[in-house]
Amino acid sequence: MADEKVFAVHSPEEWRSKLQEAIDTKRLVVVDFTATWCGPCRFISPVFVELSKKFPEILFLKVDVDELKVRAMPTFIFIKDGESIDRLVGAKKEELESKVASLATEAAATVATRV
Repeated sequence: MADEKVFAVHSPEEWRSKLQEAIDTKRLVVVDFTATWCGPCRFISPVFVELSKKFPEILFLKVDVDELKVRAMPTFIFIKDGESIDRLVGAKKEELESKVASLATEAAATVATRV
């Protein structure tokens, strides 16, 4: 289930649709690969939700690994223009916050130079 500004992806079709949406709107994407039975995933989930509220210009996605066959979790992938630009494996709160803030700043600077 998705939380507020975090969108749950349940199928390959939804995955492709959300990625295309991000490409079309030039948005950064942060993906949380998670599982309901994963303790570290439950630990970091509220942080991910708070980041989605703090950075509304970023598209935050949550993917259940049991539905889409991912091996390690939590795994976070950062995607820009349809390409993976960074990755974080593990419930590393400070590192996740730092990466999102840094990439949000880069994304905002890119948008500002286009205007």
